[in-house]
Amino acid sequence: MKVKYRVKSHEDFQKIIYNNKKVSSLGYVIYFKKNEIENSRVGISTSKKLGNAVVRNRIKRQVRVMARDIIPMKKNMDYVIIVRNSYLSRTYQQNYAELLKLASKIKED
Repeated sequence: MKVKYRVKSHEDFQKIIYNNKKVSSLGYVIYFKKNEIENSRVGISTSKKLGNAVVRNRIKRQVRVMARDIIPMKKNMDYVIIVRNSYLSRTYQQNYAELLKLASKIKED
């Protein structure tokens, strides 16, 4: 995922989260908000409860690849994906399927 498709600043994360539109499951919480630019942006957040920095960065890399495949980048939406603890107890394919299901719920809203 290119850098222009990422939410990076703390202010942007807070604006998206405080917009209060979200979908959630056991493994993820996805906050979303319309933006004024022509493409979508994705921000990924992991808690220190998931493990040390190596583990958290591995999780973020995996979720970034999943988001690149699932989330349409042509829409003008911002997303913040928060990874929960149950992510670690499942396989990559199960986590991918769960994120795909959540993304389909966002399209319905």
